[in-house]
Amino acid sequence: MSAFKKYNPQLKTNNDTGFGSLASNYGGRFINKDGSFNLRREGSSLLRRIGIYQKLLTIPTWKFIGLILIFYFIINIIFTTVYLFIGPGQLQGMLSSGGWPRIKEVFYFSTQTFTTLGYGRINPIGDAANIISSLEALTGFLSFAIATGLIYGRFSKPKSYLVFSDYALISPYKDKTALMFRFAIYKENHPLSNIEIRVNAAMRVEENSNSTYKFYDLVLERYKVDNLPMNWTVVHPIDENSPFHNFNEEDMAAGDVEIYVLITGFDEVFSSPVLRRTSYTYREMKFNAKFVPMYRESEDGMTTILQMHKINEIRELEQR
Repeated sequence: MSAFKKYNPQLKTNNDTGFGSLASNYGGRFINKDGSFNLRREGSSLLRRIGIYQKLLTIPTWKFIGLILIFYFIINIIFTTVYLFIGPGQLQGMLSSGGWPRIKEVFYFSTQTFTTLGYGRINPIGDAANIISSLEALTGFLSFAIATGLIYGRFSKPKSYLVFSDYALISPYKDKTALMFRFAIYKENHPLSNIEIRVNAAMRVEENSNSTYKFYDLVLERYKVDNLPMNWTVVHPIDENSPFHNFNEEDMAAGDVEIYVLITGFDEVFSSPVLRRTSYTYREMKFNAKFVPMYRESEDGMTTILQMHKINEIRELEQR
């Protein structure tokens, strides 16, 4: 591996990022692209580590729907097994005499009881079947109440709806170079206001002959905008006060550089603050490239068009 830069004590570091400095104890990036921390906890039980409610609120929609369907089928299979175990004489109105047709009838009866639908052709007549069907109806009520709360929580949770460029660029900027990336809101009619951004850099340096991580607050061209109707290109000028002063691609790789982005804003739809994180590692940085403008004038000249499909479109520059 290439030698990495020695620590420059004149640069202002940030010791408040929440990460330690022992370089040998880390694996991969600090922050995933989706904003989650690249971290796994060990040493305690699964139930202590995982919050089931919080997990169900944050998993992808397709997983959430899949879990509801899986739970629905499994719980009805369990009750179907119990009904079959206590015997067919406990249920009245069965048309099948046995085998797979009977299992299907009992399963459909279970689903009707679980949802409290109850068509009425099959009904419990024995004490055991009445007790089981009563417990199943109660389980159905509780299950739908929990599912309704989770669905409401997922729909009512404020989101930033921000999309970031896949790469950060090291581009010419005025009389110097700068690190740049951009983001925009991808939802229609979902304005954010009072948007603030903070960008930190994690970099492995050599200090007293030891490899250690240092964290730096990056000075930005702009830290806050009142509204975000279009895209925002975030710019960190690389000058003598920047930790990336005179860095090339090899220096970025040797320093295992990662840019940590934190954005906060106010969601006007939900009247609530929102937060979004992401990061860029040195592998996601491109040198000598510029972003292509992602907006244009409409044909009638009356509207500005924000072209979201161009958020990752860049133009390569000639090597200096």
